[in-house]
Amino acid sequence: MSNTLFSLLDYGVYSTAVLVMLIGLYGALVKKSLLKIVIGLSVVDSGLNLLIVSIGYYKGGTAPIFSPGYLAHPQLMVDPVPQALVLTAIVIGFGVTAVALALVIRLYRHHGTLNIDEIKNLKW
Repeated sequence: MSNTLFSLLDYGVYSTAVLVMLIGLYGALVKKSLLKIVIGLSVVDSGLNLLIVSIGYYKGGTAPIFSPGYLAHPQLMVDPVPQALVLTAIVIGFGVTAVALALVIRLYRHHGTLNIDEIKNLKW
């Protein structure tokens, strides 16, 4: 019983990451406010980052640095590439979110609304 519980908990991070991405996708596709759409896309980005980091994790692994145990068990090292990719993706996601929020502010100042249906009906 406890072995199956631990094996289910091993995959809990993957399901949590997929759940976070689905919640963000729901917010990006269903909501009508541009601010909520940008927040939904940011949540999708966070869920994807969590998924990539959890894929690169190795249970019982050690940090990918030269340590005394490195030569004895090199197969137990955690892959550093997903961590580096996620670090880069976080910075890029922050920049994209900042630009998107700047565009939302400009649209609000120009049209006076954030509702996407009302903005589509207006003429420039």
